[in-house]
Amino acid sequence: MEADIIEVKVASLGIDSSTQSPIVILKEKEGERYLPIWIGPSEASAIATELAGVKFSRPLTHDLMKNLVRALHGELTQVVIGALKNNTYYAQVFVQNDEDVVSIDARPSDSIALALRLNAPIFAAEDLLDHTAEEVGEVDEAEYDPEDLKEYLRRMNPEDFGRFSL
Repeated sequence: MEADIIEVKVASLGIDSSTQSPIVILKEKEGERYLPIWIGPSEASAIATELAGVKFSRPLTHDLMKNLVRALHGELTQVVIGALKNNTYYAQVFVQNDEDVVSIDARPSDSIALALRLNAPIFAAEDLLDHTAEEVGEVDEAEYDPEDLKEYLRRMNPEDFGRFSL
């Protein structure tokens, strides 16, 4: 686990106007730094539906992951976005079972979607916030309108999902 981690929350979810790609923006809970992470459309949908409180009759992938953690008597203790390598963020999910804590490599988008479903805290390595975060005023949160995201996802074709290396 990273030496210095800072708790963050989902501040915004929307479409990057320059790339037309979904983006989740994390913000320090006790600070003013932001961490933008570009994600795929399915992960954006998974995060958006949880933020909006949308429930489905059958479990989606992240709901299945939540159900597995609970069925195996585990607890998602935290998610840590800990590294950036070759323009790709890396995360770890930490699951506590009866005996120990297991650290599992994961994509940040999946980690965030799971953390939201299990009410687990999300952390980012402080060096990521120092090097890649944007200070307040540089992120126009109004630009990331949830309605824009819904419309973007509604217009997507199945072929569009191949455009993203996930």
